[in-house]
Amino acid sequence: MKTEEKIRKQLADHPIIIYMKGVPTNPQCGFSAKSVGILDATHIPYAHVNVLEAPFIREKLPSISHWPTFPQLFVNAELVGGCDIIEEMSNNGSLLPLLISAAPKKAEAEKDALTVGEVVQLVQQGFDDAKVMVEGEGCDLLITVVSPQFSNLTMVKKQQLILATLKEPLASGKLHAVSVKAYTPDEWQDQQKNSGLLQIQS
Repeated sequence: MKTEEKIRKQLADHPIIIYMKGVPTNPQCGFSAKSVGILDATHIPYAHVNVLEAPFIREKLPSISHWPTFPQLFVNAELVGGCDIIEEMSNNGSLLPLLISAAPKKAEAEKDALTVGEVVQLVQQGFDDAKVMVEGEGCDLLITVVSPQFSNLTMVKKQQLILATLKEPLASGKLHAVSVKAYTPDEWQDQQKNSGLLQIQS
């Protein structure tokens, strides 16, 4: 996954997220410390990314957000700003309502999540000869597809074909945090044999 795709996925998955130096329990700069202190005081859950441990994100995010410094707070994938703006919004009373408004949107996304049956149906539209298995619930799913169409394809190409069948729900947010596995019938048979051997040995 490219760095920009990773950032956009983080923004889509987390209604409130702050990109900071350090972690909330151990900030590595004064501005990050002040910002998480303000967020913690609201008692509203938020996600964080330590840009000191993610140099590619630290390098790429400013070109996406058009904001050169850290921390950077996002609400519903929209940039709120850095420490000064967070502090100003906290002082004028506009920060708390904004954070509160983000939570229902996540709940709404979970409510509108596709059912397992709908996911299977979408994948099978692209692979009418496939065996499709889905594990998990809500938005967090593991999708396994077995199809002869995967013959002689790389792992990346296989996964791209599967994800292409789910393009619309992934774009709309009805589906995210998806993991996919792809096998040809022969590969699947070998996988099952290996699984069986592992179970016997254990």
